[in-house]
Amino acid sequence: MPKLLFYLETATPLGTARLSGHKTLSPSMPALPPAEIGAPFSEIDTPALVIDLDAMERNMTLLAERVRALGVRLRPHAKTHKSAIIAAKQIALGAVGICCQKVAEAEALAAGGVRDILVSNEVVGARKLARLAALARQVKVGVCVDRFEQIALLDEAARQAGSKIDVLVEIDVGGRRCGVAPGPEAARFAAAIARCAHLRFGGLQAYHGRAQHLRTPAERRAAIEAAQQDVIDTAAHLKAAGFTCDTIGGAGTGTFMLEGASGVWNELQAGSYIFMDADYARNVSEEGGNAPRFEHALFVLATVMSANAPDQVVVDAGHKALSNDSGFPDVWQRPGLAYQRPSDEHGVITVAPGAAPPAWGDKLLLVPGHCDPTVNLHDWYVGVRDFGTPRARVETLWPIDARGALG
Repeated sequence: MPKLLFYLETATPLGTARLSGHKTLSPSMPALPPAEIGAPFSEIDTPALVIDLDAMERNMTLLAERVRALGVRLRPHAKTHKSAIIAAKQIALGAVGICCQKVAEAEALAAGGVRDILVSNEVVGARKLARLAALARQVKVGVCVDRFEQIALLDEAARQAGSKIDVLVEIDVGGRRCGVAPGPEAARFAAAIARCAHLRFGGLQAYHGRAQHLRTPAERRAAIEAAQQDVIDTAAHLKAAGFTCDTIGGAGTGTFMLEGASGVWNELQAGSYIFMDADYARNVSEEGGNAPRFEHALFVLATVMSANAPDQVVVDAGHKALSNDSGFPDVWQRPGLAYQRPSDEHGVITVAPGAAPPAWGDKLLLVPGHCDPTVNLHDWYVGVRDFGTPRARVETLWPIDARGALG
């Protein structure tokens, strides 16, 4: 087996620790990282998922400060970064825990030291429920439900595992995805949960995903105001039935200021704010500068592999390096260049008249259209300090712990 000398950070229950030395590669380990610690930016191999560490840290600090000022809790969404190391950094800034969408993501985060995890999603299937219940013996675990059958199966899994699980009733506040109808139905779910010896009613999950990418502030505000009324009505029915909500969770990068200031939501689940992406950049910000302005911190670095036409070049990053579900990536700080026509391993960059064409071998930074699924295509983060300057160097290599964690 080949050997590789490299250095990386790994999460621990108390934060992050640096490991170093010779590591023997095995089939279970991720692919070789595309760079070495200390290498200049120019030596990063491509395609590579690159983090501007300074920008990411500013984003993390900005959101933590804003949520703290709103007087509510922060539980960032790890489906964005899939990294126990980044989760530990968010918790160090005051987050009460982390949320994710899949049991496998929760397992990866727990293995990296995260102790409080909400699966902000429904979990269906005996194997997944058994794994979730087993995980709840090690760390605090929460999950969402929107079916009575789900409650009974979850309770039985927890009974067999000898664990206790917090359960949130998800209500549909406009996303038209999962969730029960707002109103009295949630009280019946809470009563069913309360009758289970191995479950605890934790409150409501009220996330309006579709509102996050409504382009204008007026559209987003109207959507969250309607969702707020649904939550108020549901909470009133719960209170009348004798139930209190420790948690009313939801919100995302596009609307968290609205939910946080509402006096209704008390736990916010923004995720993409740490990286941002080209689609979120299309949202029109609130007038007056009230909303925080997050920076692009995540890029796919690509190399021009063919340059045989005056009006286009081809880079080595296609569908397998970038998710295009929310539109093509932007070419960072290169006016007149546009990413077009991706295939599996190629992306065409068109060159507008008068724009400076890249040369063969040049490297270009691409801002993903959608950061979350783009992250899931890569094994490693390459963390760069002094990004965009001649001093730019690789400072960290972080494995993407929950890459491909779909179950």
